[in-house]
Amino acid sequence: MAQNPDTRPPESDPRTFDIVVIGAGPVGENIAQYATEGTELTSVLIEAELVGGECSYWACMPSKALLRPVDVVETAHHLPGVTGAQLDRDALLRRRDYWVSDYNDAGQVGWAEGAGIPVIRGHGRLSGERQVTVTTAEGEVLVTARRHVVLATGSSPTVPELYAGVAAWGSRDATGVREIPARLVIIGGGVVACEAATWLRALGSRVTLLVRGDRLLDRAEPAAGEHVRQALTEAGVTVRFGAEVTECVREEVADTGLGRIHGGPVTVRLGAEELVADEILVATGRRPRLADVGLPEDAGDAPEWLIAVGDASGEAPLTHWGKYRARVIGERIAAAASGRTPQPVPEQVPVPQVVFTTPQVAWVGLTEQAARDAGHDVEAIEVPWGAASGASLLREDAHGMAKLVVDRATHRVLGASFVGPEAGELLQAATIAIVGQVPTEVLRHAVPSYPTASELWLRLLDGLPTEFRWPA
Repeated sequence: MAQNPDTRPPESDPRTFDIVVIGAGPVGENIAQYATEGTELTSVLIEAELVGGECSYWACMPSKALLRPVDVVETAHHLPGVTGAQLDRDALLRRRDYWVSDYNDAGQVGWAEGAGIPVIRGHGRLSGERQVTVTTAEGEVLVTARRHVVLATGSSPTVPELYAGVAAWGSRDATGVREIPARLVIIGGGVVACEAATWLRALGSRVTLLVRGDRLLDRAEPAAGEHVRQALTEAGVTVRFGAEVTECVREEVADTGLGRIHGGPVTVRLGAEELVADEILVATGRRPRLADVGLPEDAGDAPEWLIAVGDASGEAPLTHWGKYRARVIGERIAAAASGRTPQPVPEQVPVPQVVFTTPQVAWVGLTEQAARDAGHDVEAIEVPWGAASGASLLREDAHGMAKLVVDRATHRVLGASFVGPEAGELLQAATIAIVGQVPTEVLRHAVPSYPTASELWLRLLDGLPTEFRWPA
């Protein structure tokens, strides 16, 4: 749907930009920056909530601000030579408030404006070819793009109809917690459910985790979910698998605000069994936030001027992945405008993920089963976390594992998983190995320092058959 250049708005129109971005989270910020940096192109960010988006205020930053002190205290309790470590509830919540800037986005707005990217506050909706109507506090504003409109609107929690009438907590309430429920039921067994169970149990809630499936973190290696289950159970969380909720009732619902208990007790029925809690957190996944951006129901293939990126694209709903995709797409837009060839993208770019439970879970690329399902002939090697002295030194009784999935034909790493203290810090090496397509016989020459957890790499490579280390 190329537009005749003669019909495009004049350069002097103050409400016309080369790139119009709906959504000013990290993904929107990155594509606006990379598409215009070093060029004559202009961009604008349209945001209905806070500039900085879900990650900055209601997801990544507050959750990690809550989890890190919990992890430090838990680790201290398992390190001889350290005494007196305890969690300070009020100080912990103040730390969270600091990292979300007290839900004030002035700093993020200042960055955007300093980068030459204006911000329009309001709800943006497609209203024509390359046109966005923004509903602001002062009325409607029509903004036009010369080149592209970008949907960087993120994602929204999915709430099954079963829980629609009970004012259940969502992930924002969990990260924005103000009142600690004495009894909390969490629905789900994914990342949000496991992380929230970790900090809310540490804050004093008696947590019951209801999981429909038979394991936690079902996209990770099975052993990873089992290590997390063990740790949560030891912390006092009740984890129930195969849990089929048949009814959820709350007689008294109250609009008490973010992170506060939303009314009276909640009754959760699992057939004939009843559980009563002070609050319920529904953590059953997310979907692209596209319901109210003006997309026609029969949109079909998007026109070349319309781009979805980040969670809105349906790709992995992870901030770092959305930012990466935004940088790649933004650079392509800038290259096209400058008449140059964009930078090539490597053949393999895997999606890394870290779950900040205790222990941490980190993986990148394919699990062993996913690799086999994809038709690869693989060699998989797993070693316990304590196989390296440096890993054991991080915590006296640390449990966990490290695992590599290697292609037999190419000797290249297809996937890697780590479970243990600070496991996320081992992940980048695996990501580099996959992106760089480094064969294992070369990886063995990357010497890890002693005594560090990185020596787990040495244990993994040494555990592979001889031909993966010393090719004929």
